[in-house]
Amino acid sequence: MESIIIIVFIVGYLAITLEHNLKLDKLIPALIMMAVCWAIVALGVDSFSNWFDSANHGLVDGFASMVHDDKLHLVEETLLHHLGKTAEILVFLLGAMTIVEIIDYFDGFSTIKSYVNFKSKKKLLWMFCGLAFVLSAIIDNLTATIVLISILQKIVSSRDDRIWFAGLIIIAANAGGAFSPIGDVTTTMLWIGDKVSTSMLFTYLFLPSLLCMVIPTFIASFLPSFKGEIDYEENLEEKPNSKFSGRMLLIGLGAIVFVPVFKTVTHLPPYVGMMLSLAIVATCAEIYSRRKFSLTDFNTMDESREHASHSPVHSSLSKIEMPSILFFLGILMAVAALESLGILFNFAASLKESIPLMGTELAGTKVSDLVVVLLGIGSAIIDNVPLVAASLGVFSAPLDDPLWHFIAFSAGTGGSMLIIGSAAGVVAMGMEKIDFFWYLKKIAWLAFIGFIVGSISFMLLRQII
Repeated sequence: MESIIIIVFIVGYLAITLEHNLKLDKLIPALIMMAVCWAIVALGVDSFSNWFDSANHGLVDGFASMVHDDKLHLVEETLLHHLGKTAEILVFLLGAMTIVEIIDYFDGFSTIKSYVNFKSKKKLLWMFCGLAFVLSAIIDNLTATIVLISILQKIVSSRDDRIWFAGLIIIAANAGGAFSPIGDVTTTMLWIGDKVSTSMLFTYLFLPSLLCMVIPTFIASFLPSFKGEIDYEENLEEKPNSKFSGRMLLIGLGAIVFVPVFKTVTHLPPYVGMMLSLAIVATCAEIYSRRKFSLTDFNTMDESREHASHSPVHSSLSKIEMPSILFFLGILMAVAALESLGILFNFAASLKESIPLMGTELAGTKVSDLVVVLLGIGSAIIDNVPLVAASLGVFSAPLDDPLWHFIAFSAGTGGSMLIIGSAAGVVAMGMEKIDFFWYLKKIAWLAFIGFIVGSISFMLLRQII
């Protein structure tokens, strides 16, 4: 039965990685993989000899000798446990996505465009990479990429120039997301799972992440593609909701930054703070939206209904990327099935024994740095979300162990080496129609250099800390 589940998982993974070839949205194989894996677990529960207790991070004693009904009850409890942990991540992401959409509803990000008053490609490169690095740490790398490429499309008219900027934005956004607990889905998973804290994440990863962004940008600034000047449009059409754009940008970003503070003070899960932040931003959005209407606008029922249909909150919720949410649900719960059967636990033991190189101390043994580096390279080929989910089941290091910080950096930045290796890359690929092999030839080597430099700097910094 275990072999069947592994085969289902591998086939599902292949379908996800070949999404563009199969022309099948990756959420479909992810959800099928989740449902089939857990169905096999439930139907063949008596044939399994091991069961992993995720709450206690260890194998259940005497699982093989338990009666059938007790095993099914344990399966249900474990499924509920994993669903709860996954729901924490998904609710958190829903809140963050909605806040960003509310900011965009008021055209908040357009204020960034007003600072572009030069034509130098090199200056524009550093500006966009710097913004991608900072914004991704605040609003997550996926959203930062969407925002910056949207602004880029309004500034740079030549697509041949834009795809070069987009490639470096992907590297910078992924680097910036690695050192922030809300900057990348994988880092958020480690943060919500109590594997890393905000302060130590910044301490360990800010410098490696900065080098991961700066070195490729510095090298790229000497390439022919970033020499000369660009022509940009100075008169851009203003959205009808942009009267309060600057104010909503500050309120929205401030509310997202408030979430780690809320968690530190209350010790409640981050999604609680995110929901509070969403409520505050939504309240401000409704107030600012109503200021556009005079009192006479509410004299008739039809006009009142028209206003309600244009509510900034309703409009923003309708734009949420639900396919991504469902994909995360499917892939995280599928990995949970492998974890529950102890497959990842046993794989970890053999992995740590087979690669006994220098690395991070973990429960009396050492986890090779090579293993974590390979995880980063693997995240360029396979989605980094399931790889980090697997590492949560594989390793049992305590809070703020350097291992978790290295995994956060490796999985967060390694995906930049292929355009399909990260959410930022995938969304940029769709927005600018970037060819897979063009990116592999032109951008991948820059991302690889940044990844290696960042990894080496982390290893050196770890010794100092």
